Amino acid sequence: MSAPLPRLRLRVTRTAELHVRGGHPWVYESSVREQNRPGEAGEFGVIYDHRDRFLAIGLYDPDSPLRLRVLHMGAPVHLTPAWWEARLNEALARRTPLFGVLTASGDTDGYRVVNGESDGFPGLVVDRYADVLVLKLYTAAWFPHLDLVLGLLSHRAPDFRVVLRLSRNIAARAAGLGLSDGQVLRGELTQERVVFRESGLRFEAEVRQGQKTGFFLDQRENRRRVEGLSAGRRVLNAFSFSGGFSLYAARGGAAAVTSLDLSAHALASAERNFSLNPALKAPHTTVQADVFKWLPSAGPNYDLVILDPPSLARREAEREGAIRAYGKLAGDGLRALAPGGILMSASCSAHVSAEEFEEAVMGAMRRSGRRWRKLLSSRHAPDHHASFAEAEYLKAIFLQLD
Repeated sequence: MSAPLPRLRLRVTRTAELHVRGGHPWVYESSVREQNRPGEAGEFGVIYDHRDRFLAIGLYDPDSPLRLRVLHMGAPVHLTPAWWEARLNEALARRTPLFGVLTASGDTDGYRVVNGESDGFPGLVVDRYADVLVLKLYTAAWFPHLDLVLGLLSHRAPDFRVVLRLSRNIAARAAGLGLSDGQVLRGELTQERVVFRESGLRFEAEVRQGQKTGFFLDQRENRRRVEGLSAGRRVLNAFSFSGGFSLYAARGGAAAVTSLDLSAHALASAERNFSLNPALKAPHTTVQADVFKWLPSAGPNYDLVILDPPSLARREAEREGAIRAYGKLAGDGLRALAPGGILMSASCSAHVSAEEFEEAVMGAMRRSGRRWRKLLSSRHAPDHHASFAEAEYLKAIFLQLD
């Protein structure tokens, strides 16, 4: 029998040391100065500082530019099952006042249960849709610990089904382990769509193959804000996906709602979501078109325009172009507004800061020559809280014409 390998030890640059001490959860490949041996995906790697003192422990991934994702920083710690359970309990405790976590009570049973790095599970998220938990992995470092994670979830939600979702960059590695995107890890899932509740409204989530984990849960608070602004208004929901904002606007008393999206599949989902909520009486129309081409000629026929595009900057090199695109969208949305109308514009591009995004939108308003005022800005929903800069992707601004 071969001797066990020594613990994987890493030394990093002084700058990386400072970042880790400051709570940053990522150590990049370029920051690793030396290590005592090659490591495997999912190993626990220990960072020692320049004085040879324990600094942090994390999940190692030799195939990722994020070479180590920090689990714990400070005094040495043993990552026992009890330690992992306490970490999950902390994440659940943050959400209990919001949702009565993993219980049947309340009017919302669709929300984020574990938010990756910000909840101490770097590269892993868990979303709930009714009695289904969707576990999404962004690094192969979690594969060796999958049974541990399933055990933690089973202990807290024994009757829930669990679906695995995978980031594209780890799909090939997963296949070699007999894992695949959309795989049901626990229980049975006889239908592709799961119906869940959000603020009393019913929605479907395509948990095995839909966008993200099946629905855009992170916009819940902004949907509620739109509901409060919709009474008597003609609402245009651009980049509507499955109609989340549209349903809230209808319940808020909108005079009419239009869902605009390039995807026929998404618009069909929006129609099904309206069917799930027969109490919604506002007329609902779907338009299949490219928002960037359709919106400039829409005319001032709306009193509330919602612009919630997919990420326009998936990498830093796309940031400047995205900023220009957000400004153009805002200008086109503004021209679709009648006097007194409201523009809600959102960005999920992490490479564009909140300040850059707001300036792009407000710059379009200033160039229009029309009188307007800012109603509010918003960031992440509380179950999607961000604990470090790179996690702060979502921002929105509400503006009203005088």
